[in-house]
Amino acid sequence: MNGPPPSAFPTFGAAKGDQADALTIVGLTVAYRARGREREVLQDVTLRVKRGEAYGLVGESGCGKSTAALAVLRYLPRNGRVKAGRISIAGRDVATLNADALRGMRANAVSMVYQDPGRALNPSLTIARQVSEAFEVTGASADEALSRTAEMLKRVRIASPERVMDSYPHQLSGGMQQRVVIAMALACNPELLILDEPTTGLDATVEAEVLDLIAQLRAELGTAVLFISHNLAVIGRMCDRVGVLYAGKLVEEGATADVFAQPRHPYTVGLLRCLPREGRGKETGRLDTIPGSLPLPGSIAQGCIFAPRCKLADERCLNDAPPPYRVASAHGDQMARCHYHERAQTLPRSTDEAPAPVEPRDGQPLALSARNLSKTFRVGDEEVRAVHDVSLDLVQGETLGLVGESGSGKTTLAKLLLGLVAPDKGASLELDGAALPERVTRRSEEQVKSLQIVFQNPDSALNRAHSVRQLIARSLSKLAALRGEAKEQRLQTLTEAVRLPARYLTSRTRQLSGGLKQRVAIARAFAGDPRVVVCDEPTSALDVSVQAAILNLLADLQRERRVSYVFISHDLHVVRYLSDRIAVLYLGRIMEIGRAAAVFDGPQHPYTEALLSSVPSLDGTHAKRIRLSGELPSAANPPEGCVFHTRCGRKVGAICETETPPCRDAGDGHAIHCHIPVDELRALQRQ
Repeated sequence: MNGPPPSAFPTFGAAKGDQADALTIVGLTVAYRARGREREVLQDVTLRVKRGEAYGLVGESGCGKSTAALAVLRYLPRNGRVKAGRISIAGRDVATLNADALRGMRANAVSMVYQDPGRALNPSLTIARQVSEAFEVTGASADEALSRTAEMLKRVRIASPERVMDSYPHQLSGGMQQRVVIAMALACNPELLILDEPTTGLDATVEAEVLDLIAQLRAELGTAVLFISHNLAVIGRMCDRVGVLYAGKLVEEGATADVFAQPRHPYTVGLLRCLPREGRGKETGRLDTIPGSLPLPGSIAQGCIFAPRCKLADERCLNDAPPPYRVASAHGDQMARCHYHERAQTLPRSTDEAPAPVEPRDGQPLALSARNLSKTFRVGDEEVRAVHDVSLDLVQGETLGLVGESGSGKTTLAKLLLGLVAPDKGASLELDGAALPERVTRRSEEQVKSLQIVFQNPDSALNRAHSVRQLIARSLSKLAALRGEAKEQRLQTLTEAVRLPARYLTSRTRQLSGGLKQRVAIARAFAGDPRVVVCDEPTSALDVSVQAAILNLLADLQRERRVSYVFISHDLHVVRYLSDRIAVLYLGRIMEIGRAAAVFDGPQHPYTEALLSSVPSLDGTHAKRIRLSGELPSAANPPEGCVFHTRCGRKVGAICETETPPCRDAGDGHAIHCHIPVDELRALQRQ
């Protein structure tokens, strides 16, 4: 880690001196060696995290966020090395630590929480064994470690620590697993806690609980936090300051409130514009996108690294790398590496943002109809009712959003519609008014190609041994029965429709970005001109810029081809943008269904109200949090009466415990299953 002295590098709004800082990174340059060539993935990065401060690091995948975290831990892969710069934790130079001192630092001074808690936990060890190990590393005896494990699990809001300690990771929900990982990370009372996408894939309610927990523990322990995320709303809620990485360079930094309210770099402006805004749907216009893609590491030798994608760029930007300009903002200094930082917000928007006309849904024929869908699974000696008596209609050309916590039955309902699992007796399905067999194996070729799915993870859905051309062509052969020239023409039309450049047709999926992989998956789903496409979390793992492009693509394809979507997502802003109607599921039951605007604007079922209150907003403010008590009940033994009454903050009495709630009409097709009358719900929710 040799490099210029700290005085050679500028500081941006941080206290001087390592003693005031939990983390100091000065002039950090990191390179990876691949195919005989060394490529710099971080260039001259300087930032400081004060003691007790939360610092957010944002940017697209490939910008170097996780590399920065691994460099702090001195945990880079073998082909990576620090070429220049200095990293200090609480004043101690990480590069000078010998093996014992490095282990001591990792055990006592810094901890990291990874994105996927399931992969961070050993599936063959109980929770008690894994958490107690974290205490034993700090010098605690076995008995003391077990005692402190129970105390720490209580601290991270696990209600029954003894039961959880005896459990294995697979027996816990995702939110519970994440709390266990946080408990392990906090075992040593670290001076610095690094969080790498800790809430990606979590439900809105669980995400809110985890964020509340982190904020509370930070306040109690005075721990500094380096928070890495592509969810800008989470950063807005959690972090005091934020740094924006682009292609390995820190292009903007400052107080989070200043950067998000008055961004001074065109890249930051572009990221913020990509987000679906509150109250905005696809009928109001396309989401803004950032043209182009990230440059290869080390491929831009001069000028501004963002110039190839920036609509403000001129000759000066192409030739001269911008220095770090500093300006005084409302909450401290703000830095931006842009020659024209004072007019960054004048960046022109996408040229195609004007909304295309949308035909009214009223009077359109039904594409799909389901009546009395239920599904019971046998798990050991128990019967688990995953879906209970669900009936719904899907109009041609509309999107029905399915929302609810994990375990609410969203994916099982989607599989019932697709025929991947058979419903219980008494159910019926219709496609375009004709009876639809329950099992996909009994459906005609026309029916099979009419219902398709886009999965959350394209890596798992695409055969990495085949080229993009082979993957799409195979679907065209299977679903559209095309051969020869007709297949080639159809393939070209399809790739143009999903905005997939022809140069990628010969590539393997491992050579593609996440957004390009998802475009290939969408192209496969549309190969047979489907009538209905189920989208199961298709954007949850994507950056906001790629997410915006995929959402625009789905809206365009729907408009052009009149396809209907069943859209499943934990991100309620995304659901609001794409959906015409929304169904809220809880323990396999529809608690509320209606037009998207009606569901979001209210009145709402108390469960919907709690879900919406959990969604963070970009400016760090949000509605008064409604905390749900306890865990989601088991579908094997659901509560009597209203299944939500055990967690409901608006429970009205014994009637909720004994009687199934009626379906109340809130007008315009908006139905709420609740004992509280609609007018009373509206009045309560306005208070």
